[in-house]
Amino acid sequence: MDKIMGYMRPNGKIGIRNHVLIIPSVGCAAHVSDSISREVPGSIYLDNQYGCGQIGKDLKQSFRTLAGLGSNPNVAAVLVVGLGCEALRPEELVMEIAKSGKPVEMLLIQESGGTTKTIKKGVQIARNMVEEASKIKSELYSIENIVLGLECGGSDTTSGLAANPALGYAADLLIKQGGKVILSETPEMIGAEHILAKRAISSTIADKLLKVVKAFEQKAIDEGENIRETQPSPGNKAGGLTTIEEKSLGCVYKAGTSNINDVVDYAEPIKEKGLTVMNTPGQDVQSMIGMLAGGAQIIAFTTGRGNPCGTPIAPVIKITGNLQTYKKMKENFDVYVGDLIESDSSMEIEGLKIYNKILDACNGKETISEKLGHREFAMWRIGTTY
Repeated sequence: MDKIMGYMRPNGKIGIRNHVLIIPSVGCAAHVSDSISREVPGSIYLDNQYGCGQIGKDLKQSFRTLAGLGSNPNVAAVLVVGLGCEALRPEELVMEIAKSGKPVEMLLIQESGGTTKTIKKGVQIARNMVEEASKIKSELYSIENIVLGLECGGSDTTSGLAANPALGYAADLLIKQGGKVILSETPEMIGAEHILAKRAISSTIADKLLKVVKAFEQKAIDEGENIRETQPSPGNKAGGLTTIEEKSLGCVYKAGTSNINDVVDYAEPIKEKGLTVMNTPGQDVQSMIGMLAGGAQIIAFTTGRGNPCGTPIAPVIKITGNLQTYKKMKENFDVYVGDLIESDSSMEIEGLKIYNKILDACNGKETISEKLGHREFAMWRIGTTY
């Protein structure tokens, strides 16, 4: 079984990065949080603009997402910065993250003397956290501890012909070694959901998958839109995709051939070994953030047209099967698998390329998105702002 170098967390989870995370519980605390992070090398800031004017399921989902990110194994310690009067209660966020056993502290701007004093206090707390995190030594662990998130964006014909099938091969390899894999992007299953449902381990899981996909399409219909007419996107169409079914058939290749063991909602923890489907939007950053909140330590991202996005706390491996895109945006890619189209390469060869890049990243090697400083952040909102 392959091994990785990781950081053991108090709850037994293994991280492949060792970040100190600064989370504003509301957009009103974003500037202060950002200012703290800028003064503390080794800390990461989440650009959260929500947390107030939210109610019901929407507020609960935002809370679950931020708590999941703070609990992610790639995070060593967390500083929550709140205003003090927001709907998303910072003290409750601290309590939820603290269940992971990692150090977590809170500052409230209204109780800390305003902007300048809160930044000063936060800088000291974050510096202490970074210093303590630096004392955590990485050790050798089995790759079965890895949760891999699958993503595709800026898709074209080469995505379904090369990049996604090659990623599916790599995903199957990880699952065979006991790892966990997440397939996301619910709207990009529309038209192919019946194929995925056949791979569910039970009728209950199959029914749940079909229900989730149907609900996503019905929501668009209720809003007066036919998602099958608005998708694929203009970029997808320019890349040769003509229908949402065609796009979905290419998308689901990322999931390889393994059985589907579970279906979970956005940002819910991944519990089952093997392949899990997570209900997320097709928007790339929101989808990736949901998977990280669910526990993914790494993302593998295919793109035919070219998408440079990364994440704040996890390495993203960028993969393309499009030779022209690779030539134009070579600095943005970790893996090129277009030889499946351009020459006589095999799925095994190209799939192993991706799997080995996953191993490299899990062993501390920076991915292109990390080197270029891509730390995009966006949460999926499912309600109105009041």
